[in-house]
Amino acid sequence: MGHVDVAGVRFELPDGRVLLEDVSFRVGDGSKVALVGANGAGKTTLLRIITGELAPHAGVVTRSGGLGVMRQMVSDGLPEGPTVADLLGSVAPPAVRRAAAAVERCELALMEVDDERNQMRYAAALAEFGDAGGYDIEVVWDVCAMAALGAPFDRVRNRLLATLSGGEQKRLVLEYLLRGPDQVLLLDEPDNFLDVPGKIWLEERIRASAKTILFISHDRELLANTATRVVTVELGSSGNRVWTHPGGFASYHQARRDRFARFEELRRRWDEEHAKLRAQMLMYKQKAAYNSDMASRYQAAQTRLRRFEDAGPPTEQPREQQVAMRLRGGRTGKRAVVCEALELTGLMKPFDLEVWYGERVAVLGSNGSGKSHFLRLLAGGGTTPEAGHLPVGEAEVAPVAHRGVARLGARVRPGWFVQTHEHPELVGRTLLEILHRGDTGMAGHGREGMGREQASRVLDRYELAHAADQRFESLSGGQQARFQILLLELSGATLLLLDEPTDNLDLQSAEALEEGLAAFEGTVLAVTHDRWFARGFDRFLVYRADGTVAETPEPVWDEGRVRRAR
Repeated sequence: MGHVDVAGVRFELPDGRVLLEDVSFRVGDGSKVALVGANGAGKTTLLRIITGELAPHAGVVTRSGGLGVMRQMVSDGLPEGPTVADLLGSVAPPAVRRAAAAVERCELALMEVDDERNQMRYAAALAEFGDAGGYDIEVVWDVCAMAALGAPFDRVRNRLLATLSGGEQKRLVLEYLLRGPDQVLLLDEPDNFLDVPGKIWLEERIRASAKTILFISHDRELLANTATRVVTVELGSSGNRVWTHPGGFASYHQARRDRFARFEELRRRWDEEHAKLRAQMLMYKQKAAYNSDMASRYQAAQTRLRRFEDAGPPTEQPREQQVAMRLRGGRTGKRAVVCEALELTGLMKPFDLEVWYGERVAVLGSNGSGKSHFLRLLAGGGTTPEAGHLPVGEAEVAPVAHRGVARLGARVRPGWFVQTHEHPELVGRTLLEILHRGDTGMAGHGREGMGREQASRVLDRYELAHAADQRFESLSGGQQARFQILLLELSGATLLLLDEPTDNLDLQSAEALEEGLAAFEGTVLAVTHDRWFARGFDRFLVYRADGTVAETPEPVWDEGRVRRAR
């Protein structure tokens, strides 16, 4: 078995700011520990310190058992035009990696000059590869390739990674790490790019594994189903620290509320004691002014107060990320969306749908089934958009080929949120500039501009005040997502069309979005693979593998890919 011990770790950024301060926690034998916290709090940096890739400025990391590492982007650091063999080789034990590289060099040398010397070297390299456990690892790779790609390793070893989806690449690496020899696994967002059946598979494998696993994830269902304890990177003014919740995710929120209530109680008591000592000192000061016998008592009271102040208040309360989304909306006609014999050309068979004002509809199904096209059709105002139905904001909405009719109700103004496409209307401008200028909107009545002070206040509510002078494209994925939701808030949209809105959002931001949507007066349609997020919806529209669209009483997560004629 293996474990990881992090003790008193401090890490400074190149500009001298302290990112992590006095970070200590333990990942015990066989435990499954989730690492959570705000985007940019230092979670990935902490993993890189544990792997030895980064050196801390103070503190130590000790670990036992071989270490298997999965980066957020599994192809990072691979040679140009990487293959399946390159990817699996990159997560193999170092001795196997070195021996495999030596075999490859000898094979190239033999192709140049096939003489006895090169043959001897090749034989020695093969023997070393065997001694390092290379042949055993190739047996494991074969099992992994069959499980992830449905073909043996020899058939896919030279396949270019670019021909695999993000989910297939992740699945391949996870299959290997969970079956391989390393006893300690560090996984940076292992569930990213996996569809829901893939996430359920991952949960089952993590739970069943005897290995020690430390993982970063924002998927609350995955956290609830796997974590035996939760380590939170908390924001602090003099460097971020960590807090360990000794239980699973089910009790995490209550434990966190209790923790902050304790901080407040300790601070209240300290303030009371401080006020008492100060009042005492002032009283003796007054008395000492006309009674010299009181001078020594005044001095003693001063000393007591100074010592109390020098000791300082109890541990500084960590700063809780506070994102407040005030999505307003407004009354619209009773029927918000009506679809009659709507067929997305080449994607789905005709279907009918009526969505009523105020409903929350989750749109489910596998990738590539046409869900995003459906949202985009509505974002553009439907089949024959009227002026009042044109989308808020300046984003261009490309037309969607379809038959049948998609119609929006009276006073329904769509606001569209999608993370995956470019935003030429925002690129090159700082957040303050975007808010200051406002936008005309496609229908000519868009978001009003605002002054610097007002814009700063709004950005502060979305935890973006520090990024006010940054250009939109330089923000992290989570920051961009929050800023786009902020623009929707200011836009006056009455129909929110959200395409995978919780991707890239950290826990607090996802929960803030849910609170914002609960207060939104209007209609919401969301494409999502987030099982926790979908709990807040009351209708479920499933894009099925046979090309039909059907409504189900409960979410359906195991729908296969649409089978199309090739």
